[in-house]
Amino acid sequence: MRNHFSNPAPQSRDAEAFTLIELLSVILVVGFGVVVLVPALARTQPASKSFLCLNNHRQLVNAWRMYSADNNDRVANNFGVTEVLDSISAGQLDNWANNVMSWGTSSSVLDRANTNQAWVTDGVLGKYADAPVSAYHCPADIYLSPPQRASGWTARLRSVSMNNVFGRFSKSPFDPTAQGINWAFSQYLQYLKSTQVTKPAKTWLFIDEHPDSINDGYYLNNPSTTAWQDIPASYHNGGGTISFADGHAEVRKWLSATSQYPVKFLYPAVRSFDAQGRLDFAWYLKRSGYILKSTGLPQFGY
Repeated sequence: MRNHFSNPAPQSRDAEAFTLIELLSVILVVGFGVVVLVPALARTQPASKSFLCLNNHRQLVNAWRMYSADNNDRVANNFGVTEVLDSISAGQLDNWANNVMSWGTSSSVLDRANTNQAWVTDGVLGKYADAPVSAYHCPADIYLSPPQRASGWTARLRSVSMNNVFGRFSKSPFDPTAQGINWAFSQYLQYLKSTQVTKPAKTWLFIDEHPDSINDGYYLNNPSTTAWQDIPASYHNGGGTISFADGHAEVRKWLSATSQYPVKFLYPAVRSFDAQGRLDFAWYLKRSGYILKSTGLPQFGY
């Protein structure tokens, strides 16, 4: 009887092993794949930073909205430089961003604010953000001054600023924003409650600000200017992240070289808008939420 469990005749060694030509072919294919994939993976790095930056902006907007919901609809304060430093020195930490960005490394409150995480986490938005420190920072913002690098710093804490039409500018009894009037331009209204924003999807709230321009968290440009005053960042292939009062965020690709500046560790000599720059600024103004106090009419296409 035939034994069905007997071993079949052994195959030849040549049938089991790769030939030298086959091995070389596999190596060539793998090598080609590495050559193709590594640059492709490298190109995804800016995209991943954009994704993280968008997520950080959404965290901040959500924190801002939750703070408002817990405070009778009142929005967070949006202080200037002196007002922020006074608040920190008094231990109040009642601004949306309890720091002022600088290029210095001294022991002053101003320079210490670059890296003091407690002033961020203990601030008014800190308890509402999932990651209260990183939410304020764009991962593509790698800029530190030479003295800061020499001191071993890894990053400044904040890359973003808030639209000047939101919140109290100071706690002074003479602050016009307390009466709902814009601090810089008294012809426009100030939003002190989130429900006053009638077009939240069209009203920007946070913006990536250029490292040489950023100081306080109060982002301001005169609507009649011919060059940026507070300058937008262009971390993401010539664009910057901007988020809106309804919670959505996007990367705005700036069209003009007059909207994109290299980092020099000092405020740059600004360039007057060219035609594309005027389009950039018109896009910004259209979404800035300016409303005339006298008539209640929106301005600049808003």
